[in-house]
Amino acid sequence: MRPLIHPRTRIFAAASAAGLLGAVLPASAAHAATRPTVAAVSGWTQVTHYLESSLSADEGVATVNPPGGSAYQLFRGVASVPISVLMEGYNHVGDPDSVNGYIFDAFQSGASAPSSKMFRVTTPSGSTYEYTHSLVSGEQYNNSFDAVSPDTQWMVAGEWGTMSHLQVYPTPILNPQTPATGGSLALSGYIQLDHPVNDIQGCDFVTATKLICASDDGSQSLFPDQKPLLEVDLSHALSSGDVAGHVTDLGPIPQTNSICSGSFESEGVDYDPASAILRVEIIQPSVCAAATTVYEYKAS
Repeated sequence: MRPLIHPRTRIFAAASAAGLLGAVLPASAAHAATRPTVAAVSGWTQVTHYLESSLSADEGVATVNPPGGSAYQLFRGVASVPISVLMEGYNHVGDPDSVNGYIFDAFQSGASAPSSKMFRVTTPSGSTYEYTHSLVSGEQYNNSFDAVSPDTQWMVAGEWGTMSHLQVYPTPILNPQTPATGGSLALSGYIQLDHPVNDIQGCDFVTATKLICASDDGSQSLFPDQKPLLEVDLSHALSSGDVAGHVTDLGPIPQTNSICSGSFESEGVDYDPASAILRVEIIQPSVCAAATTVYEYKAS
């Protein structure tokens, strides 16, 4: 979400559009699939798209594979911030990720002069632990997403605005460098990008050396496409320290399939290795912001 839009503003906007929900969201709402439109995304073919309520799904999506259970899609929206977290001063949740049944949420401070960001881990048994990162010099307070590497040991996160890097942390709980039951979390390095990126809303790993990220940049000042879907190819798998990342514009996230006109807002990204499905979210414009479109792709 754009940092200047307070979560309560989005909730009000979505709620005020309730009269349009019959037109925007089908009665069955959840996973209402429609005929796919052509999407010019290099290396990927769109297979379907569907709508979710923005209250519960406009910030991100992750596939959860609980031990001994069935995989499911976890969505996060403006109404997904727990009361206890709000009371701590964190009023925004970003695009989540999950690995081995653990769920990782990225929370952003609502303070006037933030000094920290927080990552919250939910274990397969339902226990929750919080890891607080104190901002380093020059670091933006935004906490737009998190993405855990396939080996489970490293977690990538992002800021806002125009950036030449992504952040790398040891994965809370799963990396032995971190406390087992919450505590402080320090940066371990950066993905140093060979091309600046703007307003990254979500990323996920496709392989140990490839991430797909959604940019909310509509200016076309950095890439030829509006709201580009970006690939970041790493020079090697993550470890402690910096790694180089090569950025490629794969094409635009679709800004279609809405009865409203205006500015769309790109959001979360999820890649499920088991099904090989890539999911990308974009919030519909104007009062249709009550609905978030989820596009699904398969490698072509």
